[in-house]
Amino acid sequence: KDPEGMPSREKYLWQSLIGLLAALYLVFSISENTNYRVLELFFTWVQSGFDLSLPPKAGLMLPFFKEISYPLGVLGFVLLSYLVIVGSSNAVNLTDGLDGLAIMPVVLVGSCLGIFAYVTGNVVFARYLFLPHIPGAGELMIFCAAMAGAGLAFLWFNTHPAQVFMGDVGALALGAALGTIAVIVRQEIVLAIMGGVFVAEALSVMMQVTYFKYTKKRFGQGRRILKMAPLHHHFEKSGWKETQVVVRFWIITMLLCLVGLSTLKLR
Repeated sequence: KDPEGMPSREKYLWQSLIGLLAALYLVFSISENTNYRVLELFFTWVQSGFDLSLPPKAGLMLPFFKEISYPLGVLGFVLLSYLVIVGSSNAVNLTDGLDGLAIMPVVLVGSCLGIFAYVTGNVVFARYLFLPHIPGAGELMIFCAAMAGAGLAFLWFNTHPAQVFMGDVGALALGAALGTIAVIVRQEIVLAIMGGVFVAEALSVMMQVTYFKYTKKRFGQGRRILKMAPLHHHFEKSGWKETQVVVRFWIITMLLCLVGLSTLKLR
């Protein structure tokens, strides 16, 4: 009967554990096709003293550039994947503050990632578009389509005034799903581009909290950069109606998704 739910520290602990486990699995499954080979590669990594080189497709891919990837190594890949999964999970959760604000960007970004998954999982398309071929990644297209369809059905009841609410259960899971898909198809930077609304919402909270604590420590009184954080509340305080904020954020996400999709060909 506790209305407060899970404490933030406990929530972040579980997020971190799940994110690290997912990252450890993905770092080896990107290189291999079967779970047996993933396990074998993991033990090889441990026996080698945690020093194992990964194939180029496991590096950090740069959009708009042809065949450019920076080698990360196992630990670098795990750290990046952890930050992407946990970061996107919390970013979507912070965005979920107005009716329909979070779910439509999730549908749009998830659908675009589904296209990347299909291309990455196809040998011919991946070679033609200079993308790394990840065997089995094309199956994620089904998951992305299911997530988009379920999201649109949810949006029917989540539009203003909302009858159904997402809550942390939905927002954290959907955000983590987007991050995981981006890691699998090696498009972490493209995820940040297409999910620019999520990034802006998360950065607005970080900047607001950091600046408030800094000014309180230095001047004895906390000051704010925005009228209110996250960012959507700042625009509400500035006179925008709730529906204006939501639809305009949708439009921004649509444009950013088009930019993300353009990276398929513009290399």
